[in-house]
Amino acid sequence: MQWWRLPRRPRTTSEDYKLLEYMNKLTSLKYPEMKDIAVNISRNLKDSNQKYAALQLYLDQITLIEEKVAALEQAAYKLDAYSKKLEAKHHKKLERR
Repeated sequence: MQWWRLPRRPRTTSEDYKLLEYMNKLTSLKYPEMKDIAVNISRNLKDSNQKYAALQLYLDQITLIEEKVAALEQAAYKLDAYSKKLEAKHHKKLERR
């Protein structure tokens, strides 16, 4: 019996009982399906956590590289500003001659 074919209004106590029995059967059929879904989710989560843990070393290295690149970029900006300052100073000395 399909769920959409349930009687609209039970008329007797025995029909109520049959309806409850039918609903219990449907529910009991859903439990193994929900269990399988939960097991699959759990397995996938465990796999994802293991993959993340395996990648953690590389992620840490990437973070360290990003920090070093940022520091190097700052040093390059400072060096550029300093070299422009020296160039301007040297250029002024050449103009005086």
